[in-house]
Amino acid sequence: MRLSELEIIERIRATFPGGRDLTDDCGALPDPGPGRRLLVTTDLMEEGQHFRLAWHPPELLARKLLMVNLSDLDASGAEPLGFTLTLALGRDLEPAWLERFLDGLGAAAAAAGVPVLGGDTVGRGAGLGLGITAFGGVRRWLRRDAMAAGDRLYADQELGASLRGLHKLQAGARWDPARPDPDLRAHLDPSPDLGLGPRLAMIPEVHACIDISDGLSRDLRNLADASGLSVVLDPGLAPGSIQGGEDYARCFTTPLPPDELRRLLGRSFIPVGYAVERSEAALLHYDGGSLRPWPDQGFDHFAR
Repeated sequence: MRLSELEIIERIRATFPGGRDLTDDCGALPDPGPGRRLLVTTDLMEEGQHFRLAWHPPELLARKLLMVNLSDLDASGAEPLGFTLTLALGRDLEPAWLERFLDGLGAAAAAAGVPVLGGDTVGRGAGLGLGITAFGGVRRWLRRDAMAAGDRLYADQELGASLRGLHKLQAGARWDPARPDPDLRAHLDPSPDLGLGPRLAMIPEVHACIDISDGLSRDLRNLADASGLSVVLDPGLAPGSIQGGEDYARCFTTPLPPDELRRLLGRSFIPVGYAVERSEAALLHYDGGSLRPWPDQGFDHFAR
């Protein structure tokens, strides 16, 4: 690592939207506007735990780092207002890799219309740590604890592609931009449907929403626990769609039927379950005609 801290900051100032305003010890949070609340989310990515440099081109990793944060805001019904960036850079990191990463992140931020508001850089012995804190404005916050018994649960995209991509990477496949594999793209370069969350928040009958990032079996359990209910899985779900993580889909709850959602939003959604009064477990499935608990197969950041 031969770039100095000042050179890194100058590259950010030159390439990121809002970068030229990074002149002080502090930055200013944007005003969310009348009748809106300011929301905040933070995601960290650690080399070896969340990504491998041998698998992840720097531009794609940069875009993924931003997208996973914007996806959290969107699932809450918020529109993004800005972000801060934290970099913990090992001495073994190649300067050319970092330059490509910063250029990719600046391009992703410009495409999303989200300015950088500040951040920090630090050196360390080895490895790479990346963090973004993103801010958004919301008029109606779609929380996890508002699901109601009788609600149907829908996802905005097919689930499981990211898990298939991870398995392909583990088997030796690598990203080739000349022949993009959709499963590898889903894992390395997710594209959440940003803008859907605020549209869902405008529909009073949409009660709750969550970003599917740790796997459907984990995130549905989070919804159920927050709302004091249980969720019964849709019998049509494939096992890979329940176990997989890093899908970055919107999963929302509503009593509205599919045809009414299609009329309101102009598109179809995938049924993933329905909410019932609290039972013996947060997540249930039909097994031979009776309801049985479904195990937690989600991603555990602290698992060995």
